[in-house]
Order: sequence, then structure tokens, then C-alpha cells
Amino acid sequence: MKILLIEDDPETADHICHALRAHGHEVEESRNGPDGLASARGGQHTALIVDRMLPGLDGLNLVRQLRTEGCQTPVLFLTTMSGIDDRVAGLNVGGDDYLTKPFALAELVARINAITRRGESGPPVTLRAGDLEMDLIRRAVHRGDKPIELQPQEFRLLEYMLRNAGRVVTRSMLLENVWDLHFDPRTNIVETHMSRLRGKMDRGYTRELIHTIRGNGYILRAD
Repeated sequence: MKILLIEDDPETADHICHALRAHGHEVEESRNGPDGLASARGGQHTALIVDRMLPGLDGLNLVRQLRTEGCQTPVLFLTTMSGIDDRVAGLNVGGDDYLTKPFALAELVARINAITRRGESGPPVTLRAGDLEMDLIRRAVHRGDKPIELQPQEFRLLEYMLRNAGRVVTRSMLLENVWDLHFDPRTNIVETHMSRLRGKMDRGYTRELIHTIRGNGYILRAD
């Protein structure tokens, strides 16, 4: 894999690079936010490792900018900030995983392998519900002839809804399976993303696909 490491601490960066290269990965380094953003835009990387606290441009805004521009490369955040709100903030801007310092290098390598496996190509796979179609290989969504542009977390949310079409999914199920949160962060993360997703999917159509089941959760129905 070709991995971009955006980390301003030389000692930490050296340890990470050594571990990744020992596993056969190619590593490119950036030591500040602006350079990291430029490298992420210009290179074809398998994954990004991004420190939260970077000079020039912090990690959250760096990843937020990449996601706004349509970059789908998996991101692992590194940080000394271990609070629940910090983790939620990282996931909200489009991070795929979150590792707090200090950490074991073996765990970092395992987490990088995990987030890159989620995006691996395979045989063509398409999920459908009514006139909604999701291509899991091209990461493309259409409703009828209209393409729907989704942020990475919105894509995962819709994928989970499609895989469970016709069944009620609870908030807890979404937190665990879409955000990998095995606790309730006591934020409106699910409601906010669901509202955005429904706006993109159902705007301009007479039939809504995602429905709120008050007191229970949500359901995607095509009938």
C-alpha cells in the first residue's frame, strides 16, 4: 500500500514509517497541514494517517477539505485528544478510524489494514431499492438517472440502510455498524447525517425512501 503520513513530530513519524515499511508498505511523509493537504490531493494513496494537531492547518480541517473535494481515501486520525467529543468530531468530518497516543505500532498497522479492506475492489456489487441504485465498487449512487453525491459517512449510512431495506434499524444499530461506536455519544450525529442523506435522496421526488419510525429508528422502503 502507498500510505501518506501527516505527522509533525519527527520521532513519532520515524517510528510509524519504520513499522509500515517493515510490513512492505510505501510511505510518503508530510510534516504540516498545508503540505499534507497538497500531497493528499496530488497522490494516489491507499490510506492517510493524519495527526489532529498540525501546524498551518489542523487535521480536522484538512480531512474536511478533502472530503468536500470528493476524496474518498480512508483516513486514520492520530491524536492525544481521547475524549468522546474529540472522537466524534473526527468521525463527523469523514475520518474512518481514530487512534489515541500513545499507541502500539502493531495496533496502528492492524487499523490501517482494516480501513483499507473496507474499500477493496472485488466482483461488481450493486445494492438496489426501487429506483435507487448503489454501486459499491465505483462508490456511485443514482436515483433513476440522477447521480447523488454523498460524503463518505453518508455513503456508509445509505449502504447499511440498503443492506437492511424493509427492516427497522435503531439508532444504536447505526452507531455500532456505521460509526463503529459501541456506546451512545449523546450527540445528534445519527440524526444530522440521516437528515442530510434524506435531503439528497428524496428532494424532488414524490415518494420518500427513508422513513422515521418514531421511537424506534428508521426504515428504507421502496414500496
